[in-house]
Amino acid sequence: MFIFSCYTGLAYIDVCQLTPENVILNIDGEFWIHTKRQKTGVTVQVPLLPVAQSIVYKYKDDPKCLNKNRLFPVISNQKLNSYLKEIADICGINKNLTFHLARHTFATTVTLANGVPIETVSKLLGHTKLSTTQIYAKVLQNKISKDMMELRIKLDLSVGLGKKAK
Repeated sequence: MFIFSCYTGLAYIDVCQLTPENVILNIDGEFWIHTKRQKTGVTVQVPLLPVAQSIVYKYKDDPKCLNKNRLFPVISNQKLNSYLKEIADICGINKNLTFHLARHTFATTVTLANGVPIETVSKLLGHTKLSTTQIYAKVLQNKISKDMMELRIKLDLSVGLGKKAK
């Protein structure tokens, strides 16, 4: 569920409530999740990226999922966070891993760091105000480095073309 949320940005409660009916073949020919956020009541449509799609496929015949008409077998948020902390300890990760970090990862590492506009990320997360998304949109150091490298190339090209400023 955690990795699924890293690739969809859905909150714990929203992932828990997903049913097969929430998986829709969209007009682009790709599968999307269509659901309503419990926290805000806002309808969100999120593409099922390949990793997320493979996770859905993994559980499609799971008896627990079939019996309850859910995409995933559900455990409590508290238990899931306990498992995440245990995994972090085993892996030597000194970060407080919680399920909500998956939503943050989707916003920053999966979307914004890969050039998805903040307005699009805001819609995917179901935010009604862009300022809410900006909380997630901390500028990543590698994004700054990439942007500055592109600027250097542009400036080097302009100097090479005789456009040097006086």
